[in-house]
Amino acid sequence: MKAMKLSEMIATRHTVKAYEPGRAIPQDVIDELLAVLHKSPSSVNSQPWHFVVASTPEARARVARAASGGYSANAPRIENASHVIALAVRADMDNAHLNKLLEAEERDGRFTAEGAKAGQDKGRRYFVDLHRFAFRDVQQWMANQVYLALGSLLTGAAVLGVDATPMEGFDRNILDAELGLRERGYTSLVLVSLGYGSEQDFNADLPKSRLGKEEVFTFL
Repeated sequence: MKAMKLSEMIATRHTVKAYEPGRAIPQDVIDELLAVLHKSPSSVNSQPWHFVVASTPEARARVARAASGGYSANAPRIENASHVIALAVRADMDNAHLNKLLEAEERDGRFTAEGAKAGQDKGRRYFVDLHRFAFRDVQQWMANQVYLALGSLLTGAAVLGVDATPMEGFDRNILDAELGLRERGYTSLVLVSLGYGSEQDFNADLPKSRLGKEEVFTFL
């Protein structure tokens, strides 16, 4: 059998609108997806994120409390999925986090040359301060890194044959309170439901629509 190209795998993914209740993603597949999420890239390895994984009906119900009011259409997409992951961003890139990053990099053997550790610390702090003081967009910069992780997760799901629904349609105040995120120095940005679409998923059979390549690519 001919192996499917990555572009073909990505072409099969869509934002799922209805999940098959009770159909769980195998644990080995979830482990693969979490490994992909864990290894996501970030600017200067800043990793300004935290991921909350809801894998039980009770845990998903807690997350679904944030899909109320105008966001109620997303509640069944949370409750009926196999897993839901809340991607949260740090409130600040503080000194404690920067030191923790450096310690982890040293533990993982990234500093093989003399002065490498000091150079990494100096370079990372330079970019953090650049966004904090010069551009004054450190929160947006950190959020951008979380969305890089989102891209990794969605691509990994497509490759592994798992359906996904990224959602910004939820009340962050409710979710942050439910999950105790702000007390831990984070706030929620986006939810991703994971599972297998049901026959009620009207989006599954609709053709993809994108602007033409001539509109979105410039070749130099």
